Order: sequence, then C-alpha cells, then structure tokens
Amino acid sequence: MSWSWILLATAACFALKMVGLLVPESTLGRPAVARVAGVVPVALLAALIATQTFVDQQQITLDARAAGLVVAGVALWRRAPFLVVVVAAAATTAGLRWLDLAA
Repeated sequence: MSWSWILLATAACFALKMVGLLVPESTLGRPAVARVAGVVPVALLAALIATQTFVDQQQITLDARAAGLVVAGVALWRRAPFLVVVVAAAATTAGLRWLDLAA
C-alpha cells in the first residue's frame, strides 16, 4: 500500500469528521436521526464480528470461532457479566482448537 493512499484516506476521514461537525443542531435533534445514530454503532460492530468470525482468506468458513460466538451469545442471553462472556467464548474457541475439533 502506498503512502499516497494512506494520506488520501486520512484526508477523507478528516473531511468526513468536519462535515459531521457542521451539521446544524436542528438536524441532530430530529427523532429519526437520533434513532439511526443509536443503531449505527451496533450494526457496525455486528458486521465486524461477522466478518472476523465467518471469513477466512476471502472465504466463508465455520470453525472454532463460530462455536465461541455461539457460547458468547448464550452467555449474553443468560445475562452473564461481560468478563464471563469473553472468557467463556475464548475458552471455547481455544479448547476446540487445542482438541483440533474445529480448525
């Protein structure tokens, strides 16, 4: 990757941030904008989790990471503390990899 692309991406991110700061207060106070702003971070995090869990070298795959995600989902559903969720998911993934059950 060349430095020109990195500098261009940096400038684009800075410009996008500046445009966001120039949005009028009346626009930000609208209920529809507030709802969208509330769900966008959740959608982005879900997309990141999905790509990091189910994609390996540009191919969809099911492996130990998916099992860890299922365990994390069950722990969240059971309202376990965040640290318990993370440790349970990591232990599941590590255990399956160690046992070589799910590459």
